[in-house]
Amino acid sequence: MVSTDPAARAAELRAQIERANRLYYEEDAPELTDAEYDALMRELIGLEETHPELRTPDSPTQHVGVAPAGRFAEVRHERPMLSLSNAFGEDELRAFDARVRRGLGLPAAPEPVPDLRYVAELKIDGLAVSLRYERGRFARGATRGDGTTGEDVTPNLRTIRAIPGRLPEPLEIEVRGEVYMPRAEFARINAEREEAGLPLYANPRNSGAGSLRQLDPGVTASRRLSFWAYQLLDGSGAPGAAPAAQSQALARLEALGFPVEPHREADLDIEGVLRFLERWQEARHSLDYETDGVVVKVDRFDQQERLGMVARAPRWAIAYKFPPEQVETVVEDIVPYVGRTGTLTPVAHLVPAKVAGSTVSRATLHNLDEVRRKDIRIGDHVILQKAGDVIPEVVGPVVEKRTGGERIFEMPGRCPVCGTPIVRDEGAVRHYCPNPACPARVIQAYAHFAGRGGMDIEGAGWAVLQQLLQRGMVRSRGDFYRLRVEDLETLERFARKSAQNLADAIERSRRRPLSRILNALGIPQVGEQTAIDLADWAAATWPPADGEPMGGPEGWTARVARALGEVARDVPGRFEEVPGVGSVVADAIARYFADEATAAILDDLVAAGVEAERPRPRPVPAPGGAGSALAGRTVVVTGTLPGFSRQEAEEAIRAAGGHPAGSVSRKTDYVVAGENAGSKLAKAQELGVPVLDEAGLRRLLAGETA
Repeated sequence: MVSTDPAARAAELRAQIERANRLYYEEDAPELTDAEYDALMRELIGLEETHPELRTPDSPTQHVGVAPAGRFAEVRHERPMLSLSNAFGEDELRAFDARVRRGLGLPAAPEPVPDLRYVAELKIDGLAVSLRYERGRFARGATRGDGTTGEDVTPNLRTIRAIPGRLPEPLEIEVRGEVYMPRAEFARINAEREEAGLPLYANPRNSGAGSLRQLDPGVTASRRLSFWAYQLLDGSGAPGAAPAAQSQALARLEALGFPVEPHREADLDIEGVLRFLERWQEARHSLDYETDGVVVKVDRFDQQERLGMVARAPRWAIAYKFPPEQVETVVEDIVPYVGRTGTLTPVAHLVPAKVAGSTVSRATLHNLDEVRRKDIRIGDHVILQKAGDVIPEVVGPVVEKRTGGERIFEMPGRCPVCGTPIVRDEGAVRHYCPNPACPARVIQAYAHFAGRGGMDIEGAGWAVLQQLLQRGMVRSRGDFYRLRVEDLETLERFARKSAQNLADAIERSRRRPLSRILNALGIPQVGEQTAIDLADWAAATWPPADGEPMGGPEGWTARVARALGEVARDVPGRFEEVPGVGSVVADAIARYFADEATAAILDDLVAAGVEAERPRPRPVPAPGGAGSALAGRTVVVTGTLPGFSRQEAEEAIRAAGGHPAGSVSRKTDYVVAGENAGSKLAKAQELGVPVLDEAGLRRLLAGETA
């Protein structure tokens, strides 16, 4: 029930918005769409305008985001990083123009005012950051946080190639901008997570934000984030001394080597702004980054200063939000597709429909349980959208349009490609073909092996792989490294130069980090991050000796391969020592390396000349120093913590020298329990394992006793 009393309704809205802020800014796991959040905020703003006595200093209408969660050092911004007021239609933009004119004492529309010009910039849906440069060198970077205080994420920002480490001039400046995840990278990561049976990320914004707020910069680097700059401040925090306008500041940023969103337009009146919006309503879908609107700013800085700001937003700028796009279409069929690990993924075949700039005729339904949860049937009219404007998603059926002729989808009993009986993991949602020689599995496994998250063999695309496999030129992963230029010249559309380019790319890929080699193997349940954790654990358990070669039959890579096989056969439970790996994933790793056929893949690569790069030493907490209370300890996190997402808590434990685990056993040193802890808490109590709350975890992370 929605309260009709204004005070009670305002309290309800504040609680909902604060929860949404925490999930969005801290946990990068929103429950609300942008449109749903904006509707709540607009309702609260309207209530507070109608009933000013309900407006309180701690209302979400009076501040930006949330305070830092305590995982990183705090950075106080010299000048607040504000949010923007929103506009959702032409009338609201014209009302903004009227307010600006009044604030500057200028004539009302439609009278032209040559001195009032706007800049229109595409609004990048990412994470706002502030970059500090001292004597031309990148010195510190911070998130926006609550607008006044952010989090120091300097090491992570240094991994983003688009951010200059050194400027061409020895300047003392601050640059603000947006870190974002390109759509192609978002799609790649989600494809890997789906194949590994992991939950999918909701959208590029939250994936990018979660990647930037990692305690391990290596994780951030693996996500291939990018950056657009949009504001230049001098060392004191005031608008840049040289530029007199936003358009000039953007040009100055470009001259200094910062990437600036290239589709901006300046010297616009409000009619020009509206034409810009109309043009990008559809054209934005062709970009490789997500934009959910347009930011409109008064160009001249002196006019910005005169207009000033309200509690949480400047009066001289506004964000126009594009409406969310949903269309109705029909499910013609639901067809299961076989993936790299044999997983059968039901895919809806749709009557083609244009949504978010492209025509969609296919949409994954992920698994049978998801089909049942949404109650999607063959023949249904359904609502279709793009998750994060990227991945086609069937929202649900239009139940009132059912005729009774719709059919319920069932998984087939046999693989639709090779005919092998289908298996369902006990207690899991996955149906899969267990035949490793299934043609559908083979081609996708090789594509994964050669892809960017694996050995990164440039030029080994789908068409090339099909030829190599069909001609028998590649029968194992190691065969890539046995190919000669003369062999590659026989491929269709290959001349000597293209063959040499591919041969060179294969040669460059012979030496990769162990994590990349392990990820390339395509171990079930193991994605990119788990491969990193497994490689780190292997390097710590069997470190290379001084002078030990990395390659060859007696090198470190071969020694690790043998050791993984021995653990898998003799003590498979040891894989639960790997940080972040629970019993299900540990079993999958053990089965892979215990099976002679799959374990031989790594041996074959070593024999073909592939070797791991020498691992960097892992930091060890100093005795009595910060983090030493967790060094070597096994910790299970369960339930919902107010200040950490599950992933963040486990990364903090790992950074402090501890081992996050997914299941509770007698080897567990601590269980950190939040709300709705469930069976893991009960297991800890049964075994007498010490149970901590978030405050206890923070004390251990600080090197204190719990």
